Amino acid sequence: MVIVEIFKSLRPQQWIKNFFIFAPVIFSRNLHNPSMVLKTAAAFAAFCLVASAHYIFNDIRDLEEDRLHPVKSKRPLASGRLKKGPAILSCVVLAVLGLAVAAAVSRSLLIISAGYLVLQAFYSLWLKHVVILDVFVVAAGFVIRVVAGGLAIEVAISSWLIICTMLLSLFLALGKRRHEIVLLEDSAQNHRPILKEYSTDLLDQMISVVTASTLIAYCLYTISGETVAKFGTRKLIYTVPFVLYGIFRYLYLIHLKAEGASPESLIIKDKPLLLDLFLWIAAAILILGLG
Repeated sequence: MVIVEIFKSLRPQQWIKNFFIFAPVIFSRNLHNPSMVLKTAAAFAAFCLVASAHYIFNDIRDLEEDRLHPVKSKRPLASGRLKKGPAILSCVVLAVLGLAVAAAVSRSLLIISAGYLVLQAFYSLWLKHVVILDVFVVAAGFVIRVVAGGLAIEVAISSWLIICTMLLSLFLALGKRRHEIVLLEDSAQNHRPILKEYSTDLLDQMISVVTASTLIAYCLYTISGETVAKFGTRKLIYTVPFVLYGIFRYLYLIHLKAEGASPESLIIKDKPLLLDLFLWIAAAILILGLG
């Protein structure tokens, strides 16, 4: 059925990325505020809609390249199960609905949602072909989600949250590029031309830099005067082992298990990584008294 194929094209498994929108309401200690939680949930829904609109747009744009990919060739559009007409209509409807939901929350959320769509359109049309800048745009998508969460509930966003989000998302984006090169080997540049500008050695060096920077930034965040003053505790440092394990586990999966194509799916299906994430969240809630 067309409806089923359209739903698959929305990539609902990737909506997990939009949970970054909840970071501001969590770290501003407003989970007990129904109004703020509701606005955050609405922002989450808006980004699920606009992100899915972009996914379909990107599938239409990369149709021929995806048909050469061992995994992406199975997507509804690339496989031929979904035609361009319904896909284009779905893309427009999703974008309009997403922006309408954002506008219902606030003008600021509408503006940043529209900005996200424009950035992603530029990425699909041009920026994904610019070496290094391509991964920065991917990382910017996560940062925009965090900022959107703050704008939805009108709270100031910590500089530390922005830095840690940017570094973590760069780590994931570089890992994804590495996986593509390893998976596609000599045909990598036929699927994604920008891959000819990268090598596993270069990506490994970049990942090493970002990995160390992410861990250091998070450690500094937990002990910074701003954080201690805000939460009234120095115990957030005890969540560092969970972050360190998560990074090491992800590197293990990238290098030895040839994973990393879909970070959001990997987090869900890898039980040790998923357990580590839940333990980090539980430790943060316990320490910060968010529950």
